[in-house]
Amino acid sequence: MRHRTVEDLMTRDVVRVEQDTPFKAVVRLLSDHDVTALPVVDGLDRPVGVVSEADVLRTVAGRPDPAGLPFAPRTNGRRPPGDRLTAGELMTAPAVCARPEWTVVEAARVMEGNGVKRLPVVDAREALVGIVSRGDLLRVFLRHDEALRDEIAGEVLAKTLGLAPTDVAIDVREGRVALKGRVRTEALIPVIERLCLGVDGVVAVTTDLSSASGVPRTAGTDG
Repeated sequence: MRHRTVEDLMTRDVVRVEQDTPFKAVVRLLSDHDVTALPVVDGLDRPVGVVSEADVLRTVAGRPDPAGLPFAPRTNGRRPPGDRLTAGELMTAPAVCARPEWTVVEAARVMEGNGVKRLPVVDAREALVGIVSRGDLLRVFLRHDEALRDEIAGEVLAKTLGLAPTDVAIDVREGRVALKGRVRTEALIPVIERLCLGVDGVVAVTTDLSSASGVPRTAGTDG
């Protein structure tokens, strides 16, 4: 089976800034390109951080309030938020990056583990080649049910497992796969479940399968 990769889903035309890009230019680029974050790159186009709307707002919040509200930000030895005037001072660093060949699962785990909403994508030279967001990864779940059914029937059951079309009936509705039929051995049933759940866009798998021994096995697996 061919899984969709970060390269399939990422945005290739990436708006980026350098570390010395001024505050107002960062804000202008965010607005003009309708994006929520910008990779910050060095002289070799390698991501060194990401500057987001949240970083910019944090800086604004650290400035004196025109109405006179007192605020004493914790600096921990760093420049106060209100004094950060360039992308390099605003950014969250280091940049957490992805590779073009990563699967959706790999990218999602890195996002979740690092608490980030997007990943700059870098090539073998660590140069920026794209950016992938949480919304990009979720696009695999927009695949039509018929496409999921065709991949399960052709790639999983026939090509990978050598099952005949009459062995297992497949029903797919809103990404939920239901399988019913008879297979050679009971040991094959969990393999079928795992492979079907691994198809990009499948939400859950339920099975009503029996083996040649005549023992049925009913199970359900959520993605």
